[in-house]
Amino acid sequence: MGFTPQLAADLVLQTLWFVVLGRVLISWVDPAGSGRIARLLIELSEPILGPIRRVLPTTGGLDWSPLLVMVLLQFLRGLL
Repeated sequence: MGFTPQLAADLVLQTLWFVVLGRVLISWVDPAGSGRIARLLIELSEPILGPIRRVLPTTGGLDWSPLLVMVLLQFLRGLL
């Protein structure tokens, strides 16, 4: 069993899941995103979170886009 396209897709989806999780966790410590790691996580996750955030309605200042993206990524991994 080698490195298949299915395995590559799973690795990408899992990596994106951890990037989004990292962004959520770092936002509690560095909400301004001024650190190097915070900036990197923002740059990697914003292309995914931004479009979802624009579609979701605002709910009392809570950003539900990371949760939705993480659920969608897990759903996609399940389809593989």
